[in-house]
Amino acid sequence: MNRQLLAVHRHKLYQEPVPARNIVYFDLETQRSFNDVGGSSHKDKMGISVAVTYSTATNAYEIYNDRELDRLADKLVRADLVVGWNHLYFDYPVLQAHVFHTLAEQTINLDMMVELEKSVGFRLKLDSVASATLGTGKSGDGLDALRWWQEHRKTGDFAPLRKIAEYCAYDVKVTRCVHEYAVQNGHLKYKDKTGKLVEIAVDWK
Repeated sequence: MNRQLLAVHRHKLYQEPVPARNIVYFDLETQRSFNDVGGSSHKDKMGISVAVTYSTATNAYEIYNDRELDRLADKLVRADLVVGWNHLYFDYPVLQAHVFHTLAEQTINLDMMVELEKSVGFRLKLDSVASATLGTGKSGDGLDALRWWQEHRKTGDFAPLRKIAEYCAYDVKVTRCVHEYAVQNGHLKYKDKTGKLVEIAVDWK
């Protein structure tokens, strides 16, 4: 091998690996319901009990309380892609009231609910898509998280807060599994009003 080829060979051998894309899956739970704050136009008043992210760069979940929201926003802004379910029209407006970053402008997003709505013409629930596609759905209901928050506020007990974190983390896991399935298989599924299984083609990377 001549010197020029050896130099090229060494360059390729010791070249820094290209870092994998950092996809951050995201969800949050609120302290108050729409009824508590006077309707869906007042998301900025709903407060946050717990938020959870999963990062493909670290292969780890992170949990944030209502005093760590700037750290959460920074995580989202630094992501190569934020994936959620209705996070553009619910989670971001709730969070935006508490952070400096302009989230919708400073993040790259895939809102799976919004994208599917463009295909089917109406909004699908995460639970219905996950159940039809993966055979498993969410672990509970958002009303449970609101009840646990009130229990935590009244008693000061940490156990209800842990339940919210576990519930939210499971939602993030389901969101991640749905997205990964869609990327690998090019479709998702849901059941229509008659109970018929419907397949929706997607092209998500």
